[in-house]
Amino acid sequence: MAADKLIRRYKTNDPRKIAEAKNINIIYEPLGSTLGYYSTYKRINFIHINSSLNSIWQRFVCAHELGHAILHPKVNTPFLRSNTLFSVQRIEREANEFAVELLMPDVTFRAYENRSRSIYEIAARHGIPEELISLKKLIE
Repeated sequence: MAADKLIRRYKTNDPRKIAEAKNINIIYEPLGSTLGYYSTYKRINFIHINSSLNSIWQRFVCAHELGHAILHPKVNTPFLRSNTLFSVQRIEREANEFAVELLMPDVTFRAYENRSRSIYEIAARHGIPEELISLKKLIE
């Protein structure tokens, strides 16, 4: 998986550190109801994060947008949504799966095996929204 490769390469699962290592600028700004987005301008990459979000959500959004940067670097989802009939649902799901795997890799998840914690407790501890934990895939 792409998230596992990044974790091994950069020796961290912190999306901010990985973005920095990949020369992706992170901008915190008021975005209204938008959580965040990924953009490029003159070959400079940016992750925009809504500054009104709490730190847990900002971390998740950063991981999600990093997923777009890695998996879909040339895809402009806002353009696709407003100017085409193309469904961006698959693209957004892939970015969410990437974020879940980055923030809670298998090794982290398995560290809790003998601690009688629910998957929801583990996910909350690692900044993953409860409604997205079903995207976690464990590799045997």
